[in-house]
Amino acid sequence: MSTCQCPKLLLHLVIFIGLLCLHAEAASDSHKLLNRTIERQVPLRTHSIYAPYIDQDLQNRWWDFGADSYINTNKHIRLTRPRPSQMGWLWSRLPLTAASFIVEVEFKISGESSHLYGDGLAFWVTKGRAEPGPVFGNIDKFEGLGIFLDTYANSRHSYAFPRITGMLGDGTKEYDQVNDGEANSIGACSANYRKTNVATKLKITYVKDTSLNVQVHHKAWDEWTDCFTVQGISLPPAPYLGFSAMTGDVSDAHDIITVNTYSAILSPVDYPRDKLRSINPFSSSSSSSSGSWLGFFFKLFLFAGVCVGAFYGYQIYLERNGRATYGGAFGGPGGRYGGGLNHYVERFTGNSKRF
Repeated sequence: MSTCQCPKLLLHLVIFIGLLCLHAEAASDSHKLLNRTIERQVPLRTHSIYAPYIDQDLQNRWWDFGADSYINTNKHIRLTRPRPSQMGWLWSRLPLTAASFIVEVEFKISGESSHLYGDGLAFWVTKGRAEPGPVFGNIDKFEGLGIFLDTYANSRHSYAFPRITGMLGDGTKEYDQVNDGEANSIGACSANYRKTNVATKLKITYVKDTSLNVQVHHKAWDEWTDCFTVQGISLPPAPYLGFSAMTGDVSDAHDIITVNTYSAILSPVDYPRDKLRSINPFSSSSSSSSGSWLGFFFKLFLFAGVCVGAFYGYQIYLERNGRATYGGAFGGPGGRYGGGLNHYVERFTGNSKRF
C-alpha cells in the first residue's frame, strides 16, 4: 500500500467514527425526551369539580350539564338514572390549555340488575363540546380522544365486560358500535368497575405528543392498575373535557363524583433521574451533556485524525522534495540519521572523516 493511500483510509475511518458518535448522541437525546418525568402537578380549578357542584344560582362557573343529568349536591352528578333510554352529559366551559395534563375522575356505575345493565360512561378530550349523539351520549365522528367505560357487549368477544376502550377520532372516523369499538381501539382492558366495594376511579395522564397512559382504581384502596399506554399520540390543542352516559333497553345509574385536573410540569431533558439535582441552578453539575463520554471520545478521535493527517502530509512533502521518508529516515545511507548524520558531523567539526 502506498503512502498516499494511508492518510485517505485513516481520514475515512476518523469521519466514520465521528458520525457514529454523533448518531449515538442524537439517540441519547431522543431517549432523554422519551424518559422525561412529571416533576410536579399544578391543580386546575377551571377543570375540576366536586361537591356541592353548584353555586347559589344553581350553576357552576366552570362546567355545564344537561339532557337527563341532575345534581345531588351531597353525593354526585348523575348523568343517567337507572332507567331505559336515558342520556346525560357534563362538559367544561373553557378549553384545556395545558400542554400536558393529568385528569383523575371518581365515578360510580351501579344498578339493580346483576345480569342485564348498560350501556356505559365516556370520558372525552375533544375539540367540540356538548353535542349529544349516539356514542355514549356524544356525537359520532368526533375529533380528539374518547375513553369508553362500556358495560354492555353488543357482540361476542374473547374478553370480558365491563371494559375500558380508547379511541382517537379525527373528525371522520365512525365509532364501531356493532363490535363495541374494537375496530377503532388504540388500547383497552377489562376491569370490573361496576358495583365495587371501593371507590372507582380513572386516571388519564397525557404528555404532549409523547404518550397517553390510562389507569383504573377498582380492586383495593390506593391500588392503581395500568389499563393501557399509547406512545407517540397527539391530541388537539386546547380541547374541552367532558363526560357523557347513555342507557338503552338495559340501564344503570352513571355518576360523576369528583374530577381533579392538573397541569403536568415535565422535568428538563437532561435531568438525571437517579440523582438529586443541584440546588444551584447555575452549577455545572446541573448539565450532564457537556461532560458526556460520547463527546470526549469524539474529540479524542478528531485529535488523533488531525495528528495522523499532519504526519502523513509531512511524509508526502518529504517525498516530493526528494528527501527520505519514514522508511529510510534512520537506517539507509541517504537517511536523515544515516549518511545525512555524517554530513552534519563533518560540517560542525571540520573533520572529513566519516563515522
